[in-house]
Order: sequence, then structure tokens, then C-alpha cells
Amino acid sequence: MAPFRHVAQLASVLLVVGAALGPVPAGSATRGSGADAERTAPMTARPQDSRELAGRRIVLSYPGPTPPPATLDAIREGRAAGVILFGENVTSPEQLAEAISRLKRAAAEAPHPRPLLLMTDQEGGKVRRLPGAPELSARRTGAAPDPVTAAVQSGTGAAGTLAGAGLNVNLAPVLDVYDTPDNFIDHFERSYGQDPTRVGELGSAFLAAQQSQGVAATAKHFPGLGAAARDENTDARPVTLPVPLDQLRTRGEAPYRAAIAAGVRLVMASWAVYPALDPDRPAGFSPTVIQGELRDRLGFRGVTITDALEADALTPYGPTGPRAVAAAAAGMDLILCSARDPQQGEDAATALAAALDSGALDREAFTQAVARVDALRAGLG
Repeated sequence: MAPFRHVAQLASVLLVVGAALGPVPAGSATRGSGADAERTAPMTARPQDSRELAGRRIVLSYPGPTPPPATLDAIREGRAAGVILFGENVTSPEQLAEAISRLKRAAAEAPHPRPLLLMTDQEGGKVRRLPGAPELSARRTGAAPDPVTAAVQSGTGAAGTLAGAGLNVNLAPVLDVYDTPDNFIDHFERSYGQDPTRVGELGSAFLAAQQSQGVAATAKHFPGLGAAARDENTDARPVTLPVPLDQLRTRGEAPYRAAIAAGVRLVMASWAVYPALDPDRPAGFSPTVIQGELRDRLGFRGVTITDALEADALTPYGPTGPRAVAAAAAGMDLILCSARDPQQGEDAATALAAALDSGALDREAFTQAVARVDALRAGLG
């Protein structure tokens, strides 16, 4: 466990965090610097309003086909890094084009305009938020006569679908290596297979093809959900995966080495607990997992993003605010507020700003995270 900071004098929101999660680790999220394209990017974040800084780490969501005023206002005021879209946000190509246009116009009116991160889950097969490619699931890709070519075609297809709709980030590929047929990941055909080397190869082929077309890829769910049983869904309940450390590293984490070498821009962390690494916290709340394993051991320098902040796996850890602070303290750069409720993003940003002002979150580490996100946004403009 990382050393802990005394937090007895924190503001009330941080007292909630302390009650739910324990003290915030000192020095977390202080060493990452950005993906390959970002590695030499200047630190653009300067001392400024904590609320605006906090917003630049938030991904918003909204219900229905039309972006509501609260979402557009947050973007217009520079208090959002991006927006995630779901099937309910899309009724037709024309409607989606109008929604994307409104979001982009709001971003252009911000005090310091930056491209929005406009994202969705377009994995292929059963998990596609937009109509169109890729049609093959990861399982079918892995079983194709020429899997690498199939993965390249899927990555290219995903990029075409998203870019054609005005989106620039795909929350794919899944790099989970399933261990039991028809378990949680395999049941929905989201895994390329049971061989970590092959999963890394196919995931890297997908992401490289997609990113070559200007759409950033996200490897998920670090350090791996391949051991999750059929009913172990972190969206629905807390999940603990007692995988031995050597197996976790040689199977669960192995595909990420290939993805990082291929230049993946983002990595999404799992909300499962991995006792071999940190018995007390989900991966996305654990500096040991995010800083120790992903940053230090595997050398990832890109942008980290949480899974859904509203996931029921996080029920023991309090409401939105404490969850956002815990994720930031662990080293998560982007906080994914995907409940289709603009208030969720507001609550997360308010808690981050309070933690920043109180000293519970280190300002230097915070601005480094903002700089990584800003560099990603600039590179996708």
C-alpha cells in the first residue's frame, strides 16, 4: 500500500471519502506524463480556478437525443473534457449530426477552446452504440481464418463509423483474456480468446488500424476481467477476482504490453478488486494498480479513464463525489460520468475541486493529469 496522508481536517466531502475509502494516498498519480504523442507536450495547465481544472477531467453523459442546456453550459464554460454517447442518444444519422454539432459549437465557445473527447463503445458484434462497423465481435475475430486481417478490418471499420459520425474516441478494444468458456466476458463475445499473446496481437492490430484513421483507442479493463464468472458484472455488484499475482501479470496484464507498444492512447481500469495487488480497493481506486502496475511496471504514459462511475461495484464507497476523488487519487485522469445524468458530472467536478482546494489531492499531480487530457484533446482536433 502507498503511504497515507493525514486527512482529519478535510472539508465535509472529503470526510465522506475518508469514511468510505480510508485516507487518500500521498504522491499518487505524480509520475505519468502522456502517450507517445503527448510525451513532449508542454504542461499547459497553469494555476487557475479549481472548478474549471476539475471539469477538464470529466466525461459527461445525458439522456435522450438532445444535449440538455446543463451539458452545453458545462462545455461552454470549459468544465468538461468530453461526452460519452449511448444508443439512447442516437435516433438517426441526421439527429446525431445535429447533436454533435451542438456539442462542438459549445466547445468552440469555451474561454480556452479545445476539441471535445466524443466517445462511445464500438467494440463490434453485440457491443455497438452506433449502427455500422465493426460487425465482427472479438470472439468471431479471434476465430476468423485470418484473425489479424479481421482485427485490422474491424479497427478500420470502427474508425470509419465513429469518424463519420463526428466522434474521436472509441472505448475499445477489450483486452480481457477469458479463462472459462461462457464466463462474463466470453458470453458476450467480447474477448479475442484464451491466449494472452494472441489477445495482445489482435487488440493491437485493431487499435493501430483505428488510430491510424484519427480515432483514439482505449484498452480495457485493466488489469483484466477474464477471470470473472458469468454473474460477476461490476456494473451490477462488487466483484473480487482472487487471481494469483503471477497469473494476473502473465495473463491479465500481458496484452497491455503489446497495446502500449502499439501506441494505445487510453487505458480503462476495471472496478473489480484484485487481492494479489490491493485487497482493499477496486483497481480504479488503487494507486498500487494504476501507478504501480500500469504506469511504473508497464510504462504506460497515456490517459487513464475510469469505467462507469455509477457502477454498483462502487456502492460501498459512497456517492459520486467520493468516488471521483478516490479515482483521481489513484491516478485516473478521466472520470467517466456515464449515468446519463448531467448532475453526476457536476457532483464529480465539485468534489474534485473541493479536494484540490483542501490539499487532499495534490495540485501538481492534478495539473499533470489535466495536461495529459488536454494533450490528447489537442491531438484529436
